[in-house]
Amino acid sequence: MENKRWNSLDSWSMLLDAGGGADQQQASSSAAEEWMADLSQLFLGNKFASGSNSRIYRGIYRQRAVAVKMVRLPERDEDRRRALEDQFNSEVTFLSRLRHPNVVQFVAACKRPPVYCIITEYMSQGTLRMYLHNKDPYSLSPETVLRLALDVARGMEYLHAQGVIHRDLKSHNLLLNDEMRVKVADFGTSCLEAHSSRKGTNMGTYRWMAPEMVRDKPCTRKVDVYSFGIVLWELTTCLVPFQGMTPVQAAYAACEKNARPPLSPTCPPAFNNLIKMCWAANPARRPEFSYVVSVLEKYDHCLREGLPLVTPPSPVSSFLSIFKLGSCISTTNLPSMPVHV
Repeated sequence: MENKRWNSLDSWSMLLDAGGGADQQQASSSAAEEWMADLSQLFLGNKFASGSNSRIYRGIYRQRAVAVKMVRLPERDEDRRRALEDQFNSEVTFLSRLRHPNVVQFVAACKRPPVYCIITEYMSQGTLRMYLHNKDPYSLSPETVLRLALDVARGMEYLHAQGVIHRDLKSHNLLLNDEMRVKVADFGTSCLEAHSSRKGTNMGTYRWMAPEMVRDKPCTRKVDVYSFGIVLWELTTCLVPFQGMTPVQAAYAACEKNARPPLSPTCPPAFNNLIKMCWAANPARRPEFSYVVSVLEKYDHCLREGLPLVTPPSPVSSFLSIFKLGSCISTTNLPSMPVHV
């Protein structure tokens, strides 16, 4: 890796170096000091991702491998500037308070207008979307699908237990480390559940977005369950959801026509049944993540024991388990399915 200090010749780094105005002074004198980065300890490496207003670099911070996300605020677009500031503040607020093996670990952050940066642990294997893109369709084994799905579900179960709604759960925002474990990332559009009744625009990504979000209605944590259903579908197919459609066409099809991507013909039927439960049009019919985790863990036990899976009855009508797994697990040992919003 090319080692260079944060004040190298890179143009964005130079802006970071040149900053330190009122916003930085205000941040330094506030409670934000606990997460303020010591830029003298930051070394930047190569850029490995970029967007319209952001770049992500490999780096070293206090002798630790990190990812450095830099956001450059536009000078003339006040609305966009305000939105990017809000996203930065949201991401730092949530990441700095979350601690879980399946949530990307926050390291530090800083504000040097017009550049803000967030430093997190470095996830060497990239995004789940990149991983799936390099796989043949329908090529993941049930064991691999289950392992990756459990990582996502456990991370999301933790977030919901903390009262956090992600609102942009997708394979691009799920990162893989050296051990191929998945961690939930990118909290720029997240909110507390207590504030979720407020309408929001430009939140989420259409191909993974719950119908109620497309309609710009107040949302609950069940929007994340819908998105998880799409992610689980990606794991079983290795495909992009709603291929052949534009993002807007995909949102319209899911919202107005109740369309969903075609289910995998090769994966265990139990996976497809869980997918259908998670992406149900009615949020009240989607399970809670605590239930999803419990069922997937029992499913994992059955796979390890070499026991068959049996397609379950509808849990909404019966209020029984998602999976009826023969002699492996009785339905009486599974939690009752919460169906409230």
